[in-house]
Amino acid sequence: MSIPAPKPGLIIRYSFLWSAEAKRGAVEGSKDRPCAIVVAARNEAGEIRTIVAPITHSPPIDVAASLEITPELCRTLGLDAGRHWIRLDELNRFVWPGYDLRPRPDGRYDYGMLPPGLFEQLKRRILEIQKARKGRVIERG
Repeated sequence: MSIPAPKPGLIIRYSFLWSAEAKRGAVEGSKDRPCAIVVAARNEAGEIRTIVAPITHSPPIDVAASLEITPELCRTLGLDAGRHWIRLDELNRFVWPGYDLRPRPDGRYDYGMLPPGLFEQLKRRILEIQKARKGRVIERG
């Protein structure tokens, strides 16, 4: 399957690097996971700079730093039956498509799009977290 065009709100499979892993010296994430594209913008060099937020099964410690995805949306996206949260305080930035974009077992690289209302909520809350300097962005090359 071909790699999709990056669009804000698209859920992709990606080897997300958590800030705790980066602090320990890791350069790759320990697990491939669904991640929501937050930003995809072309820079002056013509590269598409992309920022993603991870989707995890781990319940949030800080509920203000996560958005829970409804079971209905999880089914629509093809995610498993467990509960899922989008973490808003941990982000990765990379040049699209990057070496950490991973195919799913069926060969696709994406799961589909977040509904517009949920994506707007994600954007607003990420901006609030970044303005409060409570978020972490790991640069992935």
